[in-house]
Amino acid sequence: MVLVTGNHNLPWARQPSDSYRTVSEMSWRSSFYSKFRHVFGKPATKEHSYDGVPITRSVHDNQYCSANPRFIAVVTECAGGGSFLVLPIHHTGRVDPQHPRVCGHSGRVLDVKWNPFDDHCIASCSEDCTVKIWDIPVYGIQQNLTKARKTLTGHSRRVGLVEWHPTAENLLLSSGYDYKVLLWDVSQEGAVIRFPVRVVMMPIHRRYPSEMLLLSVSFNSDGSRLAITSKDRRIRILDPRTGTILQVSSIKSHRASKVLYIGGLKMLLSTGSSPWNHRQIILWDPDDLSEPLHEEELDGAAGVLFPFYDPDTHMLYLAGKGDGNIRYYELSAEKPYISFLMEYRSLLPQKGLGVMPKRGLDVNACEIFRFYRLIAVKDLVEPLSMIVQRKESRIFQEDLFPMTAGNQAALTAQEWLSGINREPVLMSLKPGDEVTNPYPETPAEKRLDRQKSSLRFQMSPAVGAVTQSTLVLMEEAFIKEQLAYQDAKYPRNRSDLSGWQPDETYIPHWTYCCTPHCCEPAETPPPTTESELLQAFYRQQDEIRDLREELNQKEVRISQLELKVKNTRNNMRATF
Repeated sequence: MVLVTGNHNLPWARQPSDSYRTVSEMSWRSSFYSKFRHVFGKPATKEHSYDGVPITRSVHDNQYCSANPRFIAVVTECAGGGSFLVLPIHHTGRVDPQHPRVCGHSGRVLDVKWNPFDDHCIASCSEDCTVKIWDIPVYGIQQNLTKARKTLTGHSRRVGLVEWHPTAENLLLSSGYDYKVLLWDVSQEGAVIRFPVRVVMMPIHRRYPSEMLLLSVSFNSDGSRLAITSKDRRIRILDPRTGTILQVSSIKSHRASKVLYIGGLKMLLSTGSSPWNHRQIILWDPDDLSEPLHEEELDGAAGVLFPFYDPDTHMLYLAGKGDGNIRYYELSAEKPYISFLMEYRSLLPQKGLGVMPKRGLDVNACEIFRFYRLIAVKDLVEPLSMIVQRKESRIFQEDLFPMTAGNQAALTAQEWLSGINREPVLMSLKPGDEVTNPYPETPAEKRLDRQKSSLRFQMSPAVGAVTQSTLVLMEEAFIKEQLAYQDAKYPRNRSDLSGWQPDETYIPHWTYCCTPHCCEPAETPPPTTESELLQAFYRQQDEIRDLREELNQKEVRISQLELKVKNTRNNMRATF
């Protein structure tokens, strides 16, 4: 008995024609000799996952998760406002349903992003029209965190996207459903910041311009350019300092939903759909969006494709919303530009994904990428490690982990606003290696309370020097300190949103023709007493009754208009 496998040169072997080969198969053949062809996904066990997390049921096409080497943040479902959960990265297993949350928003939270230069600072945006900056204690949240360090109040409708600047510290971009794209300097004084440092985009001539309702944003490596996709499904390249539109895609066979800068290769990638509703990925030249460099159709699924790119390995990961699989490719600056490597498959669909920065990976296990899959059907956040198989996995692999972007800012916000561009400050992932900052360091404001607690947390006494009772006392002191964190951090005399009235300079250039989703904080203050609440309720019922009567009269009105049109036509015929 002779077993023949994979021998397509035999005369009786059926040769597949090129018309039956998929693009992925042909791409995989060209990349067969890549060192990443054996990358495999290793999901964490349930004990090493985050179980019992009530993941949000929002339908926005956001990732709802953000991670750094210290914490993971997940947007959760709650009643009467918006909240998200912040857990220490090693706090795996079953999560207590009563675990404290960040719950200072009065509307549903739509996006969260960790500050790339501060592992204890996170930004969140919500349907309550605000963006908030939160400080997370060193030991995590011990009680519900309701007071934000900064509140940004420049939007008049819900805010759907936030994004930190990749090289300048304290710069945050926000995009809302009021068709405004604003850039904030969160280092400004005061607990409430009303005006951004730059208005990147805002409507002037039209009330609802579709090109200003953003679906995704992406900075290039030095933050001098901004790529966006909008409701009109086109791609635009902007100067984030001035808001000048430099490039606009004109191809009609691609409806873009997500966009991503490909650092190091000087390319731009977009995911979207074709006119036949097939999911696509397209590579562009950022300096010329008239024609794509490469176009590839994937499948006919309906979920939005989230692209993730690793500039150190030139690997691209594509994960669809509602899918259970993650495709990964290798990109190059020469044709065919993209080569299919492999695919991770799971039976559990993902609602969103978070990504761990490179400095938080396990280099000893040859882990080159890590996802945090939000599995809403199981209330589970599952870590997924992408691992390269090596014979000696416990030795640092320099070819897999080159110098990468670190957690140190290259310049201040004012330097970037003045026109200076700098590449990210690189760091080495090899244990024990330190790289000096090539840029002159600028004095930055340090939080003394965080430094003290960090030093106390990192100090490790000698073995036998501290007894068990001393450790218990130290732990109780730490818990007591964290429970009083908010009162010590924010004194009672700190100004907040109460009493804030918009002045003439804050009135927008245009007004809404209908009731907005969320009004300004001072336009319609909420009822303060039960009688006022009942009056507002009865007033709303009267309005609903009037609208129903108008709706019932529509048939009569239509008949009157049709009769009027008929009489007008008869009069015109009689005249001629």
